[in-house]
Amino acid sequence: MKHPPRPAAPNRSAPGAPVRAAAAHVIQAVMQHGRSLDDALAFATSRNRFDARDHALLSAMVYGVLRHYRRLGWQLEQMMDRPLRDAPLVDALLRVGLYQMHDMRTPDHAVVSATTSAASLLQAEWAGSLVNALLRRSQREPERLEPPEDPAIRHSWPNWLADALRHDWGEAADAILAEGSAQAPMTLRVNRRRMSADDYRARLSRMGREARTLPEAPEALVLEQAGEVDALPGFARGSVSVQDASAQLAAPLLDVQPGQRVLDACSAPGGKAAHLLERCPKAQLTALDSDRARLQRVDETLRRVGVQATLVAADATDTARWWDGAPFDRILIDAPCSGTGVIRRHPDIKWLRRVGDVRALAKTQQQLLETLWPLLAPGGRMVFATCSILRAEGRDVVAHFLERHPEAEAPSCDLPVGAADGAGWRIAPGGDWDGFYYAVLSRPR
Repeated sequence: MKHPPRPAAPNRSAPGAPVRAAAAHVIQAVMQHGRSLDDALAFATSRNRFDARDHALLSAMVYGVLRHYRRLGWQLEQMMDRPLRDAPLVDALLRVGLYQMHDMRTPDHAVVSATTSAASLLQAEWAGSLVNALLRRSQREPERLEPPEDPAIRHSWPNWLADALRHDWGEAADAILAEGSAQAPMTLRVNRRRMSADDYRARLSRMGREARTLPEAPEALVLEQAGEVDALPGFARGSVSVQDASAQLAAPLLDVQPGQRVLDACSAPGGKAAHLLERCPKAQLTALDSDRARLQRVDETLRRVGVQATLVAADATDTARWWDGAPFDRILIDAPCSGTGVIRRHPDIKWLRRVGDVRALAKTQQQLLETLWPLLAPGGRMVFATCSILRAEGRDVVAHFLERHPEAEAPSCDLPVGAADGAGWRIAPGGDWDGFYYAVLSRPR
């Protein structure tokens, strides 16, 4: 896929115009070219010499616009006499301006000046007067910006996904839609081999940074204010990692004991593997992933926190290629999924996923369960996990598996957050928790 053209070099543009032009390019790359937000943002950052302040502003704008993309589009329609056609960069720029002015509360004069000037950097000089007029109209007529009652528009979700959530969650769906537009907290996992969560919280406090513990996740700390990962004390030495609290529930569920053979079947980027070994460093863990480049990230993560595992680059379902025939006492399947439970962290998911993706991913999840179940030792435990909040990628997959395997047992997860859902457990996204689904499967002795 071709990269979007680099914006023209700024020439007497208003302060802040280049970063707004870059934001428009990132948004267009996601919405028109189907690129992930991470990739589009990394490309824009590599092509522009922004200082730390502008880099932070760029991130805030593109994440915010994609979180509220549909609502911002609806608001644009209310203020335009004619729809804007065939000008996706200008459309993206207008949404950036609206978001800055009315959501980020940036001073109006700064938004109008910089956003209007950014149009010329996008080689759309004709749009400067349009941008200026529309933003000023939004100042004069703020009543036009009040979104409709429809939660899918108000909270910016595609209709198909909003309908799926209503089907799966009933009355709770509207709250989940609202949470999808919120900003998630930055949550840490403290390496218990180095110190306790309380000790690390005290260390942060001495630096003027506040955090709070979560009783439900003993190694977790939620930062009161997010910051750069590399600035965390002890991060480079493996004292702490960034991992959502919901993901930190996998290791306790697996309940690994010293000396046991453990398979992390879809290991990248390695957070759960690292957590397992921080809790039980004497486990014999095999970290498997089909993507060799992503497996390199697992290796880097494990080295940073000071633990060791056997890393294998292979398709988990091709057992003839990588399995040595010895059963595993524990198997973690952190299965590929739609990621709908982490939309507040990755707002591009709302716009890049399709109904067909969910069906294909559910099929992959079924294949992983069917293929890896025979590798589990008698008395062994398997944990199936997805960061999806769709039953098609959780309850339905496990129910189908249990129908085909009456010998399998499904003990209750009984997690400290969330609620039972079929044979597993689901966690709604919101507050300190990302959306997740867990199921425990065990083989009788």
